[in-house]
Amino acid sequence: MADSRKHFSALQIIQHILKEHVQAGDICIDATAGRGRDTLFLAELVGEMGHVTAFDIQQEAIDSTKLLLAQHHMTERTKVILDSHSNMKYYLQPETVSCIVFNFGWLPAGNHHIFTKKETSILAIQQGLELLKPDGIMTLILYYGKETGFAERDALLEFLPSLDSNLYTVVEMPFVNRQNCPPIPIVIFKGR
Repeated sequence: MADSRKHFSALQIIQHILKEHVQAGDICIDATAGRGRDTLFLAELVGEMGHVTAFDIQQEAIDSTKLLLAQHHMTERTKVILDSHSNMKYYLQPETVSCIVFNFGWLPAGNHHIFTKKETSILAIQQGLELLKPDGIMTLILYYGKETGFAERDALLEFLPSLDSNLYTVVEMPFVNRQNCPPIPIVIFKGR
């Protein structure tokens, strides 16, 4: 008899929320391109009239993302940039972006000694909030564990409650029954 239990990941939870929010024609940002899976997911959601800009500081991540997008014929609606997410304000206009996605941590199947840092991550979130249009959404997944990511996790969890509650709604969804540093999904909704 097959096991009918479902184990939901942080990514599945975030993608479910994004499917409800992102519309055809939207402009989106994948602030941490990684292997390109979120860039591809967003490109499918925005359709032919939309656009996704992805950032990463590692050439390996840029190459992986571009290859995945090319394999799925999504290069026309995407732009992949070798730069820090903390520089995104130089590439897009304020209040034009519908959705921004962050996965904090390290490149999947990559070098765990290269990972996002609290200083640039907080700056990127601040810039992203300025780029979001009213009713925009920002999602964060905090990956941490072993010897990396704890300082960033703690700094982000300290920073997020400081956001103006008249303008932003911040929802944190920690896994309370999972062991070994489970990722933390967070959603920020920008008001009108």
